[in-house]
Amino acid sequence: MPKAIDFSRLSIQDAYDLAILIEEEAKERYEEFVDQLDLHHTPEAADFFRQMVSNESKHGEALAARRRQRFGDAPRTVVREMLWDVEAPEYHQVSAFMTVRQALEVALEAETKAHDFFAKAVGHLTDPEVKALFLELQDEEIKHQGMVRQILAKLPADSALTPDVNADPPVAH
Repeated sequence: MPKAIDFSRLSIQDAYDLAILIEEEAKERYEEFVDQLDLHHTPEAADFFRQMVSNESKHGEALAARRRQRFGDAPRTVVREMLWDVEAPEYHQVSAFMTVRQALEVALEAETKAHDFFAKAVGHLTDPEVKALFLELQDEEIKHQGMVRQILAKLPADSALTPDVNADPPVAH
């Protein structure tokens, strides 16, 4: 069972560490999806998830740089076990035969989850600096959702023959 996060006692250093861990978790999940989609010869969806790896990595690195500037190499007190799938897409949403549109929809849901996490946490924060950071992160997630929606709007609708992302592969007889 994950350790609980006491948002009312979260320091600004802890808030940075939590945000960095959230970005790392999402990046790693997208890397797993890239590997799986490459393995199953679904290059378009894999390429989109590669972009998400890059985006999550850049955001995590920017947060880490800000953290280092303020706190140097001070050890973390927030650990990965304190979170699960905050921004990382759910495993069950991805399949070997997904389209780019389906990949974008998975990313949109992940960005929405992250926004909702920060929005919910804000109500429990007592430190004004932590609250400001979480509001900033919440706004970032809205921007990310907007970018995904813009790409989605430019894509044609999936064909009626598009495989279901949850469909089981054929079984040999």
